[in-house]
Amino acid sequence: MSGAAPGYSPEARAAAEWRRIARMPDEDVSLAEGALWIAAAEYPDLEVDVYLKRLHEMATTLRGRLRADIATAEKLLALNHYLFNELGFAGNAEDYYDPRNNFLNDVLERRLGIPITLGVVYIEVGRRIGLGLHGVSFPGHFLVKCALRDGVVILDPYSRGLSLGLDDLRQRLQDAGGDADVDESILGQLLGAAPNKEVLARVLRNLKAVYERQDDWLRALSSSERLIALHPDDAGEEYRDRGGIYLKLECFRAALSDFRTYLRQCPGASDADVVRAQVSDLATVVAKLN
Repeated sequence: MSGAAPGYSPEARAAAEWRRIARMPDEDVSLAEGALWIAAAEYPDLEVDVYLKRLHEMATTLRGRLRADIATAEKLLALNHYLFNELGFAGNAEDYYDPRNNFLNDVLERRLGIPITLGVVYIEVGRRIGLGLHGVSFPGHFLVKCALRDGVVILDPYSRGLSLGLDDLRQRLQDAGGDADVDESILGQLLGAAPNKEVLARVLRNLKAVYERQDDWLRALSSSERLIALHPDDAGEEYRDRGGIYLKLECFRAALSDFRTYLRQCPGASDADVVRAQVSDLATVVAKLN
């Protein structure tokens, strides 16, 4: 999976591997591999297999310490101790918007990350020791869930695997700008297992936001293109966002095309009239370029 194939530049290989992942059925997608190919856009010579092997070795080390009959709750405690106490993985609160927090290779090297990438490490190591872990795209903060014999536990890898109760979740929802008074059925919907591609999309959206904060429009464009590749026929808002990035780069024809695609996919959007006005203005600009 790593190393450029004959005739491929490393950049072309990374793009081709991402297209392969985007076409795969969601259940066949590896979070770790997908996250590493996202990182390969920044590190073209990244050896994906090396980091996949590292995750495997971490799990092998931990699994060798566990009893065969260990309960799921005990296994979670062992995972928390191993990752956060022994290996020292932690949330990078001091430099949360460092792009490296979104690259799985950097997270494994530096043992610093943000909720989504620490969550990927947690899930991938946990699954390798037999835990049924799933990502949760909770508003404002990525979480992880695990089924127990008597229910479900919600965990926060950014907070060293902390288990969250209903009151904690409502407070976090309020902190993210949501309604803390939602009933348990709505809260349960927010805690649904996230598809693998949605987890990878969240990594890309984080990266895109970081690059936009830095006015790094070429890198923001790369993240946006990978997002669209995941769901090209249902990526309306992302076409709009990429159109805006193209405008920043003064790629007017490309911006016009993306805005038109957005309007086709989302004709009733609340900002449709604004985008139609942009299309009209851009059509005039592009006509003068011919």
